[in-house]
Amino acid sequence: MRKKRASGETTRKHFLERKCDSPCRRHNLQLTSASAEVIKIQSESKALIYGLAAVALWSTVATAFKLALAEVDTYQLVFYANLTAVIVLIAAVTWAGKLNELSTVFRAHWRLTIISGLLNPVIYYLVLFKAYELLPAQVALSINYSWAIVLSLMAIVFLKQKMIKADLVAAFICYGGVFVIATQGEFTSFASVSIFGVVLALISTVIWASYWTLNIADRRDPVTGLCLNFVIALPVSAIVCLVFSGFYISIRGAAGVVYIGLVEMGIAFLFWSTALRLTSNASRVSNLIFLSPFVSLVIINKVLDEPILPTTLIGLALIIGGLLLQQGMHNRHEKT
Repeated sequence: MRKKRASGETTRKHFLERKCDSPCRRHNLQLTSASAEVIKIQSESKALIYGLAAVALWSTVATAFKLALAEVDTYQLVFYANLTAVIVLIAAVTWAGKLNELSTVFRAHWRLTIISGLLNPVIYYLVLFKAYELLPAQVALSINYSWAIVLSLMAIVFLKQKMIKADLVAAFICYGGVFVIATQGEFTSFASVSIFGVVLALISTVIWASYWTLNIADRRDPVTGLCLNFVIALPVSAIVCLVFSGFYISIRGAAGVVYIGLVEMGIAFLFWSTALRLTSNASRVSNLIFLSPFVSLVIINKVLDEPILPTTLIGLALIIGGLLLQQGMHNRHEKT
């Protein structure tokens, strides 16, 4: 009798446990899903913050270039900014616990590291800084933003990516914008700006696009790879500085080169890499970069007292508009 009673109580207990198991499990799943959603929202918010911080920093560099070039020459600026960036990037790699990996990564990717390091920072910034030296900041800045269209054309030629009509239309619109900016509305001549400066600014876009085309196949960690590139570039930029200039700079010059090394070559890149790592939608973060040139123009106007010409705004709008058109058409093409 006692055995039957005990057996009945056990059966009832199991029945009650099974009865509450399903709602409890659903409740736990709901809590897990809610927690995951909160984590995702927090991650996206952090990505947005880091992305905006990078854009804010990059928006200051055109002005910083002009201020620094008033105190130092191109060769000194490249070397000391490179040196500053190396310190920042080694600190970042050390913080990430990857300092011991540098030699291993270099041995595995030494060709890519050497070529990338020569392109960026040495060749790219030598050309870009010279363009900024010869041109108004607003002109050099605006032309430099056409590098993205060069990248897409290189991807078609070298990476065999499929070409669509939007690529040609976007290229036509972007270079129409470059023409408007370069001529400053005087469509029959380039009397208002340095033709050599415009050519250098356009060459800088090809160099920058070449660097990113090369790095599409780069399997290195982004921060580790950039650190190695700048370490390899440092003795090269030092030799160039020694041969064509000298190492003495003023205190004001030192402040300028350190700022550029910290912001343009170091911290802004780290912020941008963090934003792309945190987000689940890279295109959403990448679109933030289109805010930068317009913010830059405001800073150029306020700090350098450089009047912003209507042709600059029209030309820049054409460049950004062409890039957005290309991006939108490619997204639509991929969906279909």
